[in-house]
Amino acid sequence: MIPLKLLISPANEAEAQEAISGGADIIDVKNPKEGALGANYPWVIKRIREITPKTLQVSCTLGEIPNLPGSISLAALGAATLGVDFIKVGLYGLPSTDAVFLLQNVRKAAKECNPKIKIVATGYADAEKICAINPLLIPEIAKSAQVDVAMLDTATKDGKNLFDYLTIEQLQKFVDSSHSLGLEAALAGSLRKQDLSVIYRLGADIAGLRGAACTGSNRVAGTITKERVKELVAILRQAETQAKRV
Repeated sequence: MIPLKLLISPANEAEAQEAISGGADIIDVKNPKEGALGANYPWVIKRIREITPKTLQVSCTLGEIPNLPGSISLAALGAATLGVDFIKVGLYGLPSTDAVFLLQNVRKAAKECNPKIKIVATGYADAEKICAINPLLIPEIAKSAQVDVAMLDTATKDGKNLFDYLTIEQLQKFVDSSHSLGLEAALAGSLRKQDLSVIYRLGADIAGLRGAACTGSNRVAGTITKERVKELVAILRQAETQAKRV
């Protein structure tokens, strides 16, 4: 089975250091005050990349994206200059017919700066609530735009999580579709520590968490601690061990 990478989303340098010390695989810089995929400041992203070991990957978000391909491609170029490995695009405020065009321009802007950078097309499991793109269409959109990763998150942070909006069967379809199209599959959305074993069994490549790594399990008021990240890593390693025994 594909190794599952643990993506932890710090909002500042101190939290990034805790995530690094705790054993996260990907340091995902975001600003939770601006939404599920809220964008952080360039200088924060740059500094976190500087303090993160080269053996670890760093990602950043461009925010909850409106249908403004010119503006967003310019933001993507800026992000690509900061040394990150992934740029996440939240397909929030545009129809599926325009999502491909926007992602194509994000890809062009970022990869002309850094050909190795990966673009993540992120949809929302609770899309019906926010009138966004059907989440199960994200792999096809990502493939059409020739980006690298299909991801699901949740836009509303109200106590519900990924599994409240999509069934195991639907999530399996998302992962399998992503892989069949040559994409990596990433799952997030207020995931709890007990969800990691399920995400692993689904065969996803990346599991994204913030709240579960924070004090009080609060993604906004809490702060990431290395102890909580270590616990998540241990749960993931246990899932891997159990899978090998089967």
